[in-house]
Order: sequence, then C-alpha cells, then structure tokens
Amino acid sequence: MSAFSLPLSGLAASSELLNVIANNLANLNTDGYKDEGLSFGDLFNQMQGVSGNGDPIQIGAGVEVDGETSNFSNGTVSDTGIASNMALQGNGFFVVQGANGQEAFTRDGNFTVNAQGQLCTQDGQLVMGYPAVNGTISTSTALAPIDVNQASNIPAVATTNFSMTTNLDASATVGQSFSSPITVYDSLGTSHVLTVTYTNTGANTWSYNITIPGADVGASSAKTVASGTMTFNSSGQLTSPTSPISGISISGLADGAATMNLSWNLNGGGTSPTVTQQDATSATSATTQNGYGVGTLVGYSVLPDGTVQGEFSNNQTMALGQVAVAGFANEQGLTQIGNNDYAATFASGAAVIGQAESGGNGSIVGGAVEESNVNLSTEFANMIVAQQGYEANAKALTTMDQISQATIQMIS
Repeated sequence: MSAFSLPLSGLAASSELLNVIANNLANLNTDGYKDEGLSFGDLFNQMQGVSGNGDPIQIGAGVEVDGETSNFSNGTVSDTGIASNMALQGNGFFVVQGANGQEAFTRDGNFTVNAQGQLCTQDGQLVMGYPAVNGTISTSTALAPIDVNQASNIPAVATTNFSMTTNLDASATVGQSFSSPITVYDSLGTSHVLTVTYTNTGANTWSYNITIPGADVGASSAKTVASGTMTFNSSGQLTSPTSPISGISISGLADGAATMNLSWNLNGGGTSPTVTQQDATSATSATTQNGYGVGTLVGYSVLPDGTVQGEFSNNQTMALGQVAVAGFANEQGLTQIGNNDYAATFASGAAVIGQAESGGNGSIVGGAVEESNVNLSTEFANMIVAQQGYEANAKALTTMDQISQATIQMIS
C-alpha cells in the first residue's frame, strides 16, 4: 500500500531533523561552528482526477529533505588573551592551507603557532595572508603563511630630528644656567646622551650649548657639537632662531658609527615654539626624537584589519603580515569538509580573497575566538517539535498497519 510510504517519509524527515539538531548540540562549544537547519518539501502529488467544477484532486506522496541551511550570523566573541587567536565578526572566512597545499576556509580562529613560527590551526593547517617585507605589506603578492617570528629583531635607526619642550626661568640672573639631557641614537643603535645647557646672558636672551660625553667621541672631556643664542619677546615667546637648528654634526664616534647629522625642531609638531621663557622654574617637560636602537621581537597583536603587528623591545612596532579574508557570492553553497573547514563549490562561487574591513568583509578581534552560534533553548524547542513529528508519523504508520490487518482478516 502506498499509504505506508507517507508516514515512512515523515519518519525519515523527522529523523534527519533530529540528527541535525543533535549535531548542533554536540558542537555547542565548537569555536566558529555555525548552527544548521533543514528545510522540507512535499513530494509530487498523485493526480486522482478532477472535481465537478474541474478542480484537480491530488493526494500528497509524502515529504523529503529539500535543503540544508547554515546560520552564518556572528557567534559571541570570547576573549582568550592569546595573541594568535582571532575572532572574525561580519562576513568572511579565514583562509587556511593543509599539507597538501589545498585551501580551505574557516571561522574558527583558535589559531596557534607551529615550530617554524607560523600561525596555524589546531590541526596544523597554515593561516594564509599577505607577507610583509621590512614592515611593508603588499596585498598584490600571492598568499603565504603568516610568520610571527620572521623578524627576530628590528634594525636601528639613527636620530635625525629631536625636540624639547622647555621653559627657561624669566627671573634668572645673568650667568645662571639650566641643563637638560636628551638621548639620541647613532646608525649602529648605540645611545648617546646629549646635554643642552642654557645660560642667561641678559634680558630675554639665553645662550645654548649642546655637548656629547667625551668617551662617546674618543675625547677626554665633553665635546661641544652646537652652540648659539636664543632671544624671546616680552611675552616669553621665542623670536630667534625662527627655524629648526640644523647642521648639528657629530663625527668620530667611538663605536665606529656613521656621522650623525641632527636637526633641533624648535616648533615640535606645531607652529608654536616649544622653548619658552616664563616666570617659572626652568624645566624640560618632554623630549622627542626619531631614532631608536636595535630591538628584539617580544610579542605581537592582531589589528581589526588583520595586520599582525610585531612589538619590539625598543618600543617600536612593525607589521609582520596581514591575515587574508575570503568572501563568497553564496555562503550557503559551501560544503563542509570537517575540522570546522569549508570548501568552495560551483554553487558558492570562487573565493574572493581580500582583507578584513574592506570589500564587505568583517573585522578581526585579536586575542579572542568566535564561539558557536548554536542557541541551546532554540535547539531544545526544535527537538520537541521534531520528536512530536516523529511520534505522529509513527502513530500514522501504526494506524495503517492496523487497517491493513483488519482488511486481511475480512478477506480471510
């Protein structure tokens, strides 16, 4: 009897739904897992004829699984404090590569670092992105593994510019001096402490003298590398010199570094002089300079656009690479291949690989992971519905069996 196939199809459909719900619950704590659901469709109805007014008389042939859908909404971001972990919020997938060179895509950002210093998944797949050369990222190059140990140190940069925020006491008497130190770096990364000594030479007039320790230049005593005069107006503002003091040259450094050529920026980052003369104790409140010594890599962090930024012992930062993010025309067309990975299909379209926060891709939260978006209460509610559906179809099948038994008894 065809009637048996109807409740059987319902039993099969309800059973498949229960399997999907059970899988969702099993992955409740799987990072990056996306909740799944089933959609159903009726089977082709059997034509039994037409009614008196010409309307078709059709009897359904049961139900079948019409499709599976994944809910790609964001899961909750959970801070881990682990630098290699990443949570992608918004559209997109991380790009990973297995040992066979095959690319896959995942939302599970529970990454770690392998023995080669490369970011990888928990099962060893490499996290792909755009490499950086000397801190410069090129997004036009081919994807490569992100190496967070590629630059164990950052080379020194010699100081070429410095600035000091200093006030000279307007009430100072002639001959009264004030000294302020500033640390600069040569081409080898060696630090040198320059001392700027200001001496009052009259009303609104001060001389300055910049010296370097004699040992730094192979001399027996401090060596003067620059000197001059500063004048101020009645409001205590510097009137001369009006431009940066350039041509400060330091040669013959004992460590063999190249000659240092410095410029003293009297306006800092703005247009107002940073050296003033007010009726207050002479003091230097801030110094800045653009050089630094050699630094070793001490850590890294991931920025919202996926840039992996190295942090060095000399307080400098440098890009180590940028994590790639892939988007698809139809995310529902992706096929699951295990280990929280997806593969592109004809239905999904080819991966469009770019960067986070561009091209419609989401942003990345460093030091965190995206949790599963499975909702426990929703799954339990769905389970009750699926269970009731299964029981109802089972009851229908039992009723069909009873009817068939009654029919057989009539014949016998």
